[in-house]
Amino acid sequence: MSRDLGKRIVEALLFAAGEPLDPGTIQAHLPGGLHAADLLDELMRDYEARGVRLERHGTRFAFRTAPDLAPYLEREQVQSRRLSKAALETLAIIVYHQPVTRAEIEEIRGVSLSKGTLDLLLETGWVHPRGRREAPGRPVTWVTTQTFLDHFDLASLDDLPRIEELLQVGLLDRIEVGGEERGPAEAPGGPEA
Repeated sequence: MSRDLGKRIVEALLFAAGEPLDPGTIQAHLPGGLHAADLLDELMRDYEARGVRLERHGTRFAFRTAPDLAPYLEREQVQSRRLSKAALETLAIIVYHQPVTRAEIEEIRGVSLSKGTLDLLLETGWVHPRGRREAPGRPVTWVTTQTFLDHFDLASLDDLPRIEELLQVGLLDRIEVGGEERGPAEAPGGPEA
């Protein structure tokens, strides 16, 4: 067997391996007459000036990207995050009732709103405070952002389904408005600007 074929076998083993390999494991795949240690040394020299390098980690070997190329390989990765049921409900209330205060969100949901819920929506960039309502205590009002529209591929809030449409297709069973329960025929319109 030729030395070049032996190097190709070692190279293929290292690329296919999910973890660094020791010379003994590599040697088991080589026919007699070829020594893994010699082939590994040659491959380390062959890959010295390339985008990937053959590196020794203790007694094992693995291909790694060249450290000097790290700045060119960096990328931003969007981390997806699941919203809790409370966060989804809060977002829906803000979308369809904006500008809305925390107290109004709690009244519509029927439960207290934890601080973390609005914080999570703020972190995603989907809501932000718009100002303060002219009422006792001057509560902050919340609205959706352009980032929200972009994420859901909406040109404007007018592109959202109206509440009566959601009721008609069965996505909402009922809706309470001002303490009264209303059905599809009585449901208020869609989102406000």
